[in-house]
Amino acid sequence: MDANTTIQTVQSFLEREKDWVVDLTQRIVQIPSVNPKFYTDPAFNREADVQAVLDRELAAIGFQTEQWDVFDGRPNLVADIAGDESRSLILCGHVDVVPVGDLASWTVDPFGGEIKDGKLFGRGSIDMKGGVAACVAAARAIRQCGIELEGRLSVHAVVDEEAGGFGAMDAVRRGKLAKAVLVAEPTWGDVLPAEGGLEWARVTFRGRTAHSAWRYNEIYPQRQGPERLEPGVNAVEIASRFIQALRYFELDRTRARSHPLLPVGMNTINIGVIHGGAGLGANGLPMTMTNPAIIPDIAVIDLDMKFLPSETSAQYRRDFETFVYHFSQTDAWLRENPPTIQWELNGLHFPPLNTPVDHVLVKSLVNRKSAIGKTPEVKGFVAVCDAAHYAGAGVDGVIFGPSGDGFHGDDEYVDLDSLVETTKVIAASIIDWCGVKR
Repeated sequence: MDANTTIQTVQSFLEREKDWVVDLTQRIVQIPSVNPKFYTDPAFNREADVQAVLDRELAAIGFQTEQWDVFDGRPNLVADIAGDESRSLILCGHVDVVPVGDLASWTVDPFGGEIKDGKLFGRGSIDMKGGVAACVAAARAIRQCGIELEGRLSVHAVVDEEAGGFGAMDAVRRGKLAKAVLVAEPTWGDVLPAEGGLEWARVTFRGRTAHSAWRYNEIYPQRQGPERLEPGVNAVEIASRFIQALRYFELDRTRARSHPLLPVGMNTINIGVIHGGAGLGANGLPMTMTNPAIIPDIAVIDLDMKFLPSETSAQYRRDFETFVYHFSQTDAWLRENPPTIQWELNGLHFPPLNTPVDHVLVKSLVNRKSAIGKTPEVKGFVAVCDAAHYAGAGVDGVIFGPSGDGFHGDDEYVDLDSLVETTKVIAASIIDWCGVKR
């Protein structure tokens, strides 16, 4: 059979057995797998139970499966069908979910997997257990139809994506790589071969403590003599000036640089957390933050910093460090006491994803999606996902997944027609990319 005939055979199988992907999605949605970094309760932190279900399904169709703990009791699952490395493909999704939030805002059981009006409801249904189930169902259909692929096919079900992607990072560190990766995050049927990089950074400003009653001694000209007390230096005020300068740095970058697949200005800098006070603690934060009678000598700003798919992390860091240096040259105190920059705050760093739009996997997804549904838009992902970690290791990545709503909110759902269609498209692209043994 040629590729098109093979794909028709597999897609016909998926149409006949479309309830299978719905059932798998429902079963794993009904297992609460809330990331314990956000909410700790063994009854809700059941990533391992989700992995057990997926492991059984993948082993049953001939995959060699492997699990290991990334964190205690939180395993990654990697499953492989051996094949040619030059045509190898990873299907990737995460099994952790965010907390439910305000239960009173839900109209359904967050872990009930209720189906109504063509939608399957529940926390993680669209983000992203539906996508995980679509990957497994696509692989199952190919195997059940007796098709042997040329390239190695892998399924990666990873933990901890919602807290920074440490499951995927660990898989990459262990060499669980391929020539390409398809991450089935929700894309509403569009094809996303690009996303910007992301840095978390901490900038710390040092001042000099003093009693607030002597603030005048710091800010107004005083006669310099032996009787003058050593003036304080308010680190919070320095940080406030930095924030104003940072806004112009951000505007300069967003106006001067863009990427054709992403909205202009997406490469923003979010001032997420500010701490000010006295005394630098071992945790990198001020020890005293409740006494306004002290001129603060510590100000800490935590930043969420996005950069373009066409930029590198090293380039971005250099640019930011240069900006901080020039800011420091405007102030006599800062010239002697420059701020420090801590990169990869909390271990978080997302490399950029910048797969060419004419990449074989991108073109396959576009063509196969167009053949059975709307023609997808090829664009960039404005957020970040695990595709970044594989891209940082040289793996060509594409993000493609189903439609739905309510992710990170209430009444989360995945659209079932979209789920089935996504499974068919993924199956077709597996065949296009991996090839079929003759």
